Amino acid sequence: MDQQEVFTKVVGILKPFVKAPEALATVSMETSVLKDLKVNSARLVDVVLEIEDTFGIAVTDAQADSVKTVGDAVNLILAAKA
Repeated sequence: MDQQEVFTKVVGILKPFVKAPEALATVSMETSVLKDLKVNSARLVDVVLEIEDTFGIAVTDAQADSVKTVGDAVNLILAAKA
């Protein structure tokens, strides 16, 4: 699975939790999950759980705390799948 495939899946996972849907039109690896997409921190836990289920990986609390941007999530998944 390449970076673009993971990115597309991560955006799909984030979509139901996004409070700023207009930001999805320009989402990139640098997009802040909390600031730009307005996903609140409690919902970020749900996003991480969904990532674990979708990609079949385990994410530690420390790793979850390090996810600030869409790119952070993509890189975390790619590293776990490597």
